[in-house]
Amino acid sequence: MLSKINKWLIQMVLLLFVLNFLYLYFTSHSKLPPLPSSPTVTNHHFNGHSNRYLKPWPILPSYLPWSHHSPPPSRSCEAFFGNGFSNRQDLLSTSEGGWFRCYHSDTLQSSVCEGGRIRMDPGRVKMSMGGERLEDVMGRTEEEELPKFQNGAFELDGGPRFSGSPRRLADDDFLDRYVPRHGVATHPIRALIESARVVGSTHFHCQEWVEEPTLLVTRFEYANLFHTITDWYSAYVSSRVTGLPSRPNVVFVDGHCTAPMEETWKALFSSLRYAKSFSGPVCFLHAIFSPLGYETALFRGLSEQINCDGASAHDLQQNPDERRTARLSEFGELIRAAYGFPLNRHHFEKPVSGYNVLFVRREDYLAHPRHGGKVESRLSNEQEVFDSINNWASDHVCKVNLVNGLFAHMPMKEQVQAIQDASVIIGAHGAGLTHIVHALPKSVVLEIISSHYRRPHFALIARWKGLEYHAINLHGSYANPEIVIDKLSNIMRSLGC
Repeated sequence: MLSKINKWLIQMVLLLFVLNFLYLYFTSHSKLPPLPSSPTVTNHHFNGHSNRYLKPWPILPSYLPWSHHSPPPSRSCEAFFGNGFSNRQDLLSTSEGGWFRCYHSDTLQSSVCEGGRIRMDPGRVKMSMGGERLEDVMGRTEEEELPKFQNGAFELDGGPRFSGSPRRLADDDFLDRYVPRHGVATHPIRALIESARVVGSTHFHCQEWVEEPTLLVTRFEYANLFHTITDWYSAYVSSRVTGLPSRPNVVFVDGHCTAPMEETWKALFSSLRYAKSFSGPVCFLHAIFSPLGYETALFRGLSEQINCDGASAHDLQQNPDERRTARLSEFGELIRAAYGFPLNRHHFEKPVSGYNVLFVRREDYLAHPRHGGKVESRLSNEQEVFDSINNWASDHVCKVNLVNGLFAHMPMKEQVQAIQDASVIIGAHGAGLTHIVHALPKSVVLEIISSHYRRPHFALIARWKGLEYHAINLHGSYANPEIVIDKLSNIMRSLGC
């Protein structure tokens, strides 16, 4: 019996030896997938992870498919809000090298561009480092912070068959047609593409790779909420137009100091870096060039007619209408989801703890190195109005909670939370009201407008979101508290209180 066991053990050992030999043989002789460039390349991953670990897109109740092959009609609401970058122009397409193409919107007269095997040399981009503490760069000029690109700041791999001197990626005719200036004196995206050169593979050297899809963004008014939201929206649209399966990383191609808005950039996308934070030239396997925030409907609507009304995605699925849109609601849900807030609060429910009336305040604060810390007065008696509303709320038949919206001193997540919990959002015309872009559908907006600042920013956003909107137009900057209270009382009655 013992001999049989020994014989069986010997056979098992031999079998395991043979299996192990075969495994080592085949794994050592199999063809592994190549890296995106030569074997000497080192790969860089944002956050130390590969493309598989990018943040997924959240499920958004207002999401509707983005058209890639059947574009919406020109100057329709879909086209104005980004679902119309359909005129594809290929500037570079190689089987063994890089590629580059732009998607042009005839409605917005702007392009979303993307490319592969692109090399960025931060040493050829003249600008400040970026990302510094505000206190450390006081007095620095805007000219120092906006990028100036030297020729070859960006290079594309033209493949092994490309010979001769480096050539421009895009000529002036292409830039004038597909990346026009639109009156912007410094157009960084146009200048970036203008600096790009195509080189042969023998001259395309990369010691560091970024493998994940990466948005390259240049910001202007990086400390102003309205302008920052136009950049967020442009970055979101660019991600959808190029069909990114996950939320991309972001590289700021500018030299601005750090600002509170970066908290939301990090929440919306997978990671964030400044171009100058790379130690040397870096190559991107897939780079996306986001249009300027000035080129979105949010900004264009200030100077041209965009006659669109907000609608639910469900209604648009049942009854398509070129004059209605759900895109701003979709984008607002992305902001809420980025901070972990629920997205299913679409129907009005009588609040258990009372109605929140959020008063968005304007305060003195330091925004950027050229800011003196004084905001423009657009409601000269703001404190008087706030105190009057507070007295009115304390005596109201319904429970009304007046929320003091000191946004300049609140983390962004708390600001988003305050908007989510508000039944009524009230404030003087100012960037803080841009938060209504992610307000819930039940919210009511009351804007107090000085005669010196009669601009349509927030009336338009409310309309495009489908929010109930009211305005009090002042003669000057003084608001009669009794008129404000009367308007609020009417709004509360409409809410069933």
